[in-house]
Amino acid sequence: MSVYTSAGTTLAIAAAAPATYNEAGYEALTWTTIGEVSDLGDIPNSRTYETVEWRNIANRGLSKAKGGYSLPDQTITVGLDPDDAGQALLTTASESDAAYSVKISNPNLGDWYGRALVMGGPTSMGDVNSIVTRQVTLSYTIVSQTEDGIIFVAPA
Repeated sequence: MSVYTSAGTTLAIAAAAPATYNEAGYEALTWTTIGEVSDLGDIPNSRTYETVEWRNIANRGLSKAKGGYSLPDQTITVGLDPDDAGQALLTTASESDAAYSVKISNPNLGDWYGRALVMGGPTSMGDVNSIVTRQVTLSYTIVSQTEDGIIFVAPA
């Protein structure tokens, strides 16, 4: 059994959408690494479906079915660095209505790619023994009616 830590994982952002939603399409983008990431939160690996419920009055039982789906949000935490180009692009993205491309790379587990709206988030000063941090929510969005746009590429 092998288990891994998140040590060495990087988060990068690109303003452009890939030409194709596969490894080649995403790798062709120009990525800007976001510095000082201390927590990547939960990475969306799959769809989250809504539960549709109804009661048939003939048998009184509650029936359930899968309804529509969404891609989960991800909240990241960064140590605030006004000189970091990745954090500057993250701020620009949070002020935009456009989706941005996101790349998460773990040296042992591989790369995750997706398209997300950057929703912004609070800055925390904490106390005298705290680093000033900012939490930012990435709200992943489907790219078309046939593609989610989230892909995973295992390490070579």
